[in-house]
Amino acid sequence: MKVTRVQIIARGLANRCPNCGAKTLFRADSLFQVNKECSACGFTIERNNDEGFYLGSASLNYGMTIVLYLVPVALLWYFNVLGGRTAAVLAAVGAIGFPILFYRSSRSWWLMNYYLAFPHHLPANGGKGRAGEDDNV
Repeated sequence: MKVTRVQIIARGLANRCPNCGAKTLFRADSLFQVNKECSACGFTIERNNDEGFYLGSASLNYGMTIVLYLVPVALLWYFNVLGGRTAAVLAAVGAIGFPILFYRSSRSWWLMNYYLAFPHHLPANGGKGRAGEDDNV
């Protein structure tokens, strides 16, 4: 079975395993914990030996919070649609709430971006599926 880039994008947007497409990316009993591996195909999801890997998902989450939430609130304040106090409260609540709500998507999207660049690392495409084992391009 070959996983195409279109499938990688679809699976990333749906928070699914990039290798097999199963809904096993996150633990069922927690909002924030990523499974170490996919229970359907055995693909290693959590990249423990690559310490900075998920810094990218945190950066993605931070950037999306600014672009999708804080900039629109600031523009609404600037054009006098919102008052200063209302804009400040919305910005404060959103700066905490939006990253929490977007956490799962940012982790999934970061994996999606990685495997878009390196689809040959997926076991379904002949890779070993373990971080660091097949990272040589």
